Amino acid sequence: MKFDNLTDRLSELKIEYVKDEPMSRHTTFKIGGNADVLVTVKTTDELKQVLLLANKLNVPYFVLGKGSNLLVSDNGIEGMVISLATLNDITISGNKVICGAGASLRSVCIAAQKASLSGLEFAYGIPGTVGGALYMNAGAYGGEMSQVTVSATAVDSLGNEVVLSIDDMKLGYRTSVFKNSELIITDVTFELKSGKSEDIKAAMNDFFARRQDKQPLEFPSAGSTFKRPEGYFAGALIEKNNLKGVSVGGAQVSEKHAGFVINRGGATCGDVLTLIEKIKDVVKNSDGVTLEPEVIFVGRK
Repeated sequence: MKFDNLTDRLSELKIEYVKDEPMSRHTTFKIGGNADVLVTVKTTDELKQVLLLANKLNVPYFVLGKGSNLLVSDNGIEGMVISLATLNDITISGNKVICGAGASLRSVCIAAQKASLSGLEFAYGIPGTVGGALYMNAGAYGGEMSQVTVSATAVDSLGNEVVLSIDDMKLGYRTSVFKNSELIITDVTFELKSGKSEDIKAAMNDFFARRQDKQPLEFPSAGSTFKRPEGYFAGALIEKNNLKGVSVGGAQVSEKHAGFVINRGGATCGDVLTLIEKIKDVVKNSDGVTLEPEVIFVGRK
C-alpha cells in the first residue's frame, strides 16, 4: 500500500485507523469509493499529531464530519480522511454552549433546549456536525450559524491552535473563512438567550415537522443540492422546467422537492454529477440563471 509508512506511524501513536474504507458508509448520500486510510481522532492533540504526520510524510488529507454535504468520487479519496466525529463534547456555561466540532447539530439543539436556551431551534433537523455547519454557515427558516456563534477554536495544517472571533470567521451565505484556508474547526461556542424549555421544544418540533413535510428525508441525499440564486429559489426554477422526477442512473430530482437530488438506490457519484450538469444547463438556457452547487465534491477525478 502506498501509505504503509503512514499506517505504521499511526499504529505507533495508537491512533485509530482503517484502510480502504468505503466512503459510502460515511456520507448521507450513501455514495463514494474508498478512502485509502480513514483516521478517527479522539482528541485535539491526536488531530495535531495526525496533521504533523501528514505533513512530514507528504500525505494528502481531507477532514470529515458526518458527510452530510458531500459527494465523494466513485474513485475514492487519496491519502487520509480524518474523522472528527468523536470530538463531540457539549458543555453548557450560563447562556453559552461550547461543543466539539464533531457534535451533531441535533444533539446540541437538544442540549440547549434542556438548558432552556433559545436560538438554535432553526438548526434542529439540519443533518451534520457543528463544525460542518459553521464551515458552511448553515441555515434554515431565517436562522443561520452566524447569528448564534461567538467564537471558535481551530487548528492549522502545522498543528497550531488559533481562536477566532465571529468577525474573523467572515461568515456569509454558505461560506466562511474556513472554506478558503487550511484551518480545521475543533470547537465552537454559541451564545443563546434564556427561554422556556417547552416553548423551545415546540419550535424545534415545528421546524422538524416542516422538514418532514417538504423534504425527501426518506431517501439518501446531501440536503439542498444548489445554493439559492439571488432573486430566485433553486427548487422553483428546477420545478418550473419540468425536471421533477428526472433521473440519471440511481440519481433523481426529488418528486417531493425539486431542490434535492436524491439517491433512489445504487446511485454513483457519476450519476449525480451528470444530473447536476443537466439541471444547470436546462435552467441556464431557459431562465438565464446559473445554479451553483451547494454540495461539495471531493476525491479523485
